[in-house]
Amino acid sequence: MQATTTTRYLFFTGKGGVGKTSISCATAIALADQGRRVLLVSTDPASNLDEVLGVNLGSSPTAVPGAARLDAMNLDPEVAAAEYREKVVGPYRGVLPDATVRSMEEQLSGSCTIEIAAFDEFSRLLGDPERTRSYNHVLFDTAPTGHTLRLLSLPQAWSSFLETNTTGTSCLGPLAGLEHQQKLYAASVQTLTDSAQTTLILVSRAEPAALREAERSSRELRELGVSNQRLVLNGTFTASDPNDRVAVAFERRGKEALACIPDGLAALPRTEVRLNARPLLGVDALRTMFGDQTEAADGGVRVTTPRVLPPLVRLVDELESRGKGVIMTMGKGGVGKTTVASAIALELARRGHQVRLSTTDPAAHVSWSVERPPAGLHVGRIDAESETRAYRDEVMATAGGSLDDQGRALLAEDLRSPCTEEVAVFRSFARTVAAGKDGFVVLDTAPTGHTILLLDAAEAYHREVLRQSSGMPEAVRELLPRLRDPAFTRILLVTLPEATPVHEAARLQQDLLRAGIKPFGWVINQALAPLRTEDPVLASRQANEPAYLDEVADGLAERVALVPWLLAPPVGREGLLAALGTGATRPGVAQDTVADPSA
Repeated sequence: MQATTTTRYLFFTGKGGVGKTSISCATAIALADQGRRVLLVSTDPASNLDEVLGVNLGSSPTAVPGAARLDAMNLDPEVAAAEYREKVVGPYRGVLPDATVRSMEEQLSGSCTIEIAAFDEFSRLLGDPERTRSYNHVLFDTAPTGHTLRLLSLPQAWSSFLETNTTGTSCLGPLAGLEHQQKLYAASVQTLTDSAQTTLILVSRAEPAALREAERSSRELRELGVSNQRLVLNGTFTASDPNDRVAVAFERRGKEALACIPDGLAALPRTEVRLNARPLLGVDALRTMFGDQTEAADGGVRVTTPRVLPPLVRLVDELESRGKGVIMTMGKGGVGKTTVASAIALELARRGHQVRLSTTDPAAHVSWSVERPPAGLHVGRIDAESETRAYRDEVMATAGGSLDDQGRALLAEDLRSPCTEEVAVFRSFARTVAAGKDGFVVLDTAPTGHTILLLDAAEAYHREVLRQSSGMPEAVRELLPRLRDPAFTRILLVTLPEATPVHEAARLQQDLLRAGIKPFGWVINQALAPLRTEDPVLASRQANEPAYLDEVADGLAERVALVPWLLAPPVGREGLLAALGTGATRPGVAQDTVADPSA
């Protein structure tokens, strides 16, 4: 994109792992190099801008070394919530009784406060021109699709709620603290939907799931009025040698996906970015992103003795020995959590177990991976819309049953708050986990940041459920103990053999341990290290993997399994069985990956 044709606001969104952060960083650097003042903002709760840019970032703009005129920052939900609470409660300290102040703090400690605080800061950057007056461009590196759709829908949701609310209250307490924001939210809506000011960059890879999700995002955001959209197709690849089976398969998989690109995406202006030969960490490396990656490859580098790690099926053997319980896949978006969860669920069902496969990711569809599930495997998802509708009906029938007409009207209005959806989804998540009492439940979770917020908010959701209804369901009450019970819940951290996914999973593991939840094991997915290839781009990427295999196996994981990159997509029965590593020899694999990591 040329600076002369770029709008002031740019949003980069798409499925996890498609390269949004790299693309947004490279674009920001390119604009800054052209003499523009640029602010790059991450709205992802699990932001990795710091690692990619090589600078420690906070919640205020920080200059990026090596890129004059470029500043960057992270929107930290927890920091924003703390600042929001103090802004509301601070003026009353020493004025109202301590008990009253504590009550205000308690009400503002919920998940809704975290959401509205982060959204409030986002709205200021988008709807208040004075906040970013010194910048020519403001770029938003967003969280994976589901979280971003939620964020971009909030301006309209809260604006509508404030316009029609007649009670003066919400899940955040009195609306007096929000009403003054109504003009800001309206300005945010106007900016988002103004094609002269805002461009939505849909980042995807030449993969069916990523393209489907990009098309869904495009459609839903167009319905919100965000119509100025472009497509960036990242990681395109052309084999250098027609006799290299791995390289040819890599190219073929991309072409097959693009042959079925959804019509809505095919009609968008498109930019293609070649598969990167080297890790894109640091400003200098990011400046090469839009160049010829074949020239950037390290010719002659080969992995001759890849580390041998056990296949995924070995982990399934150990998981099966428990007989029942919850298995959760977690990690950065795009690392293959859905594939790993689907493969495990399929194999357990093949062995005669009753298995429920579901997802907490609002943008995921596990049914895309498991076609025609066998007997014993039940595939579903937590649908936010239907769960919210059912929750509202339940609360009106229970808590609203003993109220008069005015009380029921007030309760119904309270339930129209955008926060109600979060509570409803959380309750459904708790019910799904509870089903692990009677059989296997395999949960494909949302990308890291969304999952951390879900787990961190458990206690806050408890209070919100009690506030809106007459009692706390058993599934909600028992959720945290079940997640903390290693005999009930087994968490698998899924990663790629690359810096950002490994380090994000390591941070997630530390967060889980602090919450009293110990991961069961790690799965390293889509590894090139065991494959035979002479392609300079793939071989260059392959040469970078051993360090990360060692980092996981030697320092992070109690148990580890490896899934090599497969010549055919890991979907359907055969594709998922190949991901498990149940075959004796797999095409393109240099050797069996079945040895114990401690050997």
